[in-house]
Amino acid sequence: MTKLVVLILGAGNAAHVTAGLAASRENTEARILTLFKDEAERWTKAMGDEGLTINLHESVGDVTVKSKPALITKNPAKAIEGAHMIIFCVPAFTHQGYFEAIEPCIKPNTIIVGFPGQPGFEFQCLDILKDKARRCPIINFESLPWACRINEFGKGATVLGLKVHLQGSILKGESNPDKDPCEVLQAVIGPETKLEVGKHYLAPILDTKSIVHPPIMYAKWRDWNGQPLSEKPLFYQGLDETQIKYLSGISDECVAVARAITAKRPDIDLSGVVHLQDCYRVDYKDTIGDPTNLFTIMKSNSAYDGLVHPMIDEPNGKFSPNFRYRYLVEDVPDGIVVTKGIALIAGVPTPYHDEVLAWCQKKLGKEYLVGTDLTGKDVKETRCPQKYGYNTLEDLLRIK
Repeated sequence: MTKLVVLILGAGNAAHVTAGLAASRENTEARILTLFKDEAERWTKAMGDEGLTINLHESVGDVTVKSKPALITKNPAKAIEGAHMIIFCVPAFTHQGYFEAIEPCIKPNTIIVGFPGQPGFEFQCLDILKDKARRCPIINFESLPWACRINEFGKGATVLGLKVHLQGSILKGESNPDKDPCEVLQAVIGPETKLEVGKHYLAPILDTKSIVHPPIMYAKWRDWNGQPLSEKPLFYQGLDETQIKYLSGISDECVAVARAITAKRPDIDLSGVVHLQDCYRVDYKDTIGDPTNLFTIMKSNSAYDGLVHPMIDEPNGKFSPNFRYRYLVEDVPDGIVVTKGIALIAGVPTPYHDEVLAWCQKKLGKEYLVGTDLTGKDVKETRCPQKYGYNTLEDLLRIK
């Protein structure tokens, strides 16, 4: 039996967990490629001969997985040689560099996985890898299977909560893989989270969890007086009714876009695009204490216990919000700008998107939105469909 070679891109929370679990599977070789500075060297040194320790807090009891990846490197050619699957576990704003790094070495039928890919993953993959991408299965998931955190870099991480279900999509193009790509990935991460693909690729984009962070940041900090706080506020479990309103409003708009598309093209299956509260009821059913509505869901989700807003340490033990964290830096240009772009193509008004996006782009020092249109000078830095020449519904639907 041929050994499955899995290449994990990145060195963050998700990369640690994915690498640790992949390396623990029978007849599987896990490799890690990280292009950032000296991360590969630091990880190799920190791990030593002991390997990785992954702690999973599961409803059936705590589980500890110990394993050791076969290779950690910053050399793309060395990392990708013989790889059957490449899993992107890096922020979306770094995807371009990784796509460019693997492009010279990638072979037909190599499974490419966005974990999560975030909105626009397919657009960027096809744009950079071109014909090579069309000969590879491309899988994109709406989020990670877990809420997870590194305990100690290069040594271990903890899975705080498991999602029991994860929706994704697959573009098979001209590929002809030996095995079902989703089944291969399922075997790598384990059976705890059921992976589902097969829906239209637009489904996980419009149903993505990347819509969560920007509206919460906006509603929390739009009226901030600039004075540092004495403690870090809870991010999910600290939501108030205003934050819920914007979070729910953006979700409503994504659902409306999906319905508008299927009204024009009933053959396109976007039935998986549902309101955020319905996603949580399925994905986090084992960790939610009160599933009554979105407010109670967020408040009672034990997977979010203790998770706080991204903050900057100030003098005298005070804290200020960090507007340069991935919740805006990633989830705006590679998140709500993409869903806004699809909404424009579908002809759906998005007042919640527009209000949140207008504030976010100011905090980022960018211009994406002008009025209600994506005509700002920095649209070229995003992954909205218009950047790649997809300006009509037919343009979006010809991607298969």
